Amino acid sequence: MSDPDLTLVDDIRAASRLMVRELGFMESTVAATDHPPSAVHAIVEIGLRGQMTALQLGQILHLEKSSISRMVRKLIDSGELQETIDPGDARSKPLCLTAKGRKTLAELHAFGRHQVQGALASLSKAERRTVRDGLLLYAHALEAWRAAEADMQPSG
Repeated sequence: MSDPDLTLVDDIRAASRLMVRELGFMESTVAATDHPPSAVHAIVEIGLRGQMTALQLGQILHLEKSSISRMVRKLIDSGELQETIDPGDARSKPLCLTAKGRKTLAELHAFGRHQVQGALASLSKAERRTVRDGLLLYAHALEAWRAAEADMQPSG
């Protein structure tokens, strides 16, 4: 990779770090909740995708089983999630949002939309589309790279 490419890479890395900080992910809690970032993501993903098992949630969030177990237990204890019984497989316990969890999800969406709308307010319509298109392109490229790296790892 040539020096201009390294400058581009370093600029993208710097912008990524700044975005993480500005979005509040360095804080112990996120999006005006009492929850850490992983729990906020769990609430959002279950809210968007519907009920799922802890294993499925761990795969989506790229978290290990022990981390997911602790986080899910805390979200159940705080009243955000509940375990249900799968009638087809009593061993499976899909997770779903409780009424409190759905309220938290609505608050998370409101907080996030307000934050993004505020950030986009000073940009033109074309610039807003550029931001959206660039973020989607970058996110999908990161996802594809991670999947390719995982495919190259020896299975143990």
